[in-house]
Order: sequence, then C-alpha cells, then structure tokens
Amino acid sequence: MSPSDTGLADLDLTLLAERLGRACRQRGVTVTAAESCTGGGVASAITAVAGSSRWFETGYVTYSNAAKTRLLGVPEASLAEHGAVSREVVDAMVAGACRDSGADLGVAISGVAGPGGGTPDKPVGTVWLAWGNGERQQAVCRHFPGDRRAVREQSVREALVGLVRHLEHD
Repeated sequence: MSPSDTGLADLDLTLLAERLGRACRQRGVTVTAAESCTGGGVASAITAVAGSSRWFETGYVTYSNAAKTRLLGVPEASLAEHGAVSREVVDAMVAGACRDSGADLGVAISGVAGPGGGTPDKPVGTVWLAWGNGERQQAVCRHFPGDRRAVREQSVREALVGLVRHLEHD
C-alpha cells in the first residue's frame, strides 16, 4: 500500500465517490458499474455526488444469471461451469459493461451476501470484484464478515477503493 492509500478504505462512501470523481475528471475517464449482490449500491454512491454525470457513464444491476448474459454478454458456459460468484463471471461483467456503455473503466461485483445461498466452496460473504475495461481486467476474491447489509456495504467500499486506486496508480 502506498502512502496515498493510507486511510482510503476508511473514508466515508461519499468521500470515496468524490475522490473517484476528481480522479476521473483529472484523467478524462468515464466509469461504469456492473453489480449483482450490491443491487446498485456502487451506482448509488457515485450518483450521490453532484456532477457525477460528467464521469459516471451508466450502471447495470444484473442480479439474475439471465440478465448477466442478456445485458453484459456473460457466456452461459461460464455461469454453468464457474457459477455467478467467480473470477470468470466478474471479468466478463466488467468487460461487457465497458463495451456496452463506452466507459473507459468499470467495476463488477458478484457475491453471496446472505443470509442464505452460501456453499462450502462459496460461503456467505464471498464476493468477487473485477476492475478494468473491455480488453483487460483484474479480479480479486474477498470474504467479508457480517450480515447481508455489512457484506453489501463492504463490497461497495471495496469497489470504490479499487476504482480510485486504479486511477491514481496507473
């Protein structure tokens, strides 16, 4: 973690979104979000910032597998083989969101927020996130503690932190 990252994860969601907006404006970048378990939480945090329409392209809430395929072009084979909560799916989600929206940078989130739906391989709190564009993605798997609300909030925070880091360090 670089010195500029210090405390980034501790910032209020609005402050994180404002910082993201500054980074987007400085670099002339637009962003998009493809969300599943967060149900639009990233888009909500971003659009709470006045002027975000200058740098936030669009948001996708693709809660079902059919929506992931129809709206973002996630291959049905990836969903069948790896499940919705996987690197392959979030990579495809962020690539599809960037291609469809024309945004320069995107984030995708798919996870098990609970209280049910977990499995031994993917327990409640398992969340995959990916950042990137139509050609290149970087994904991570996180295991967030807490109830449904806590898992979703931590996922939104991680998504915003990742976008800020991507822009400030590239």
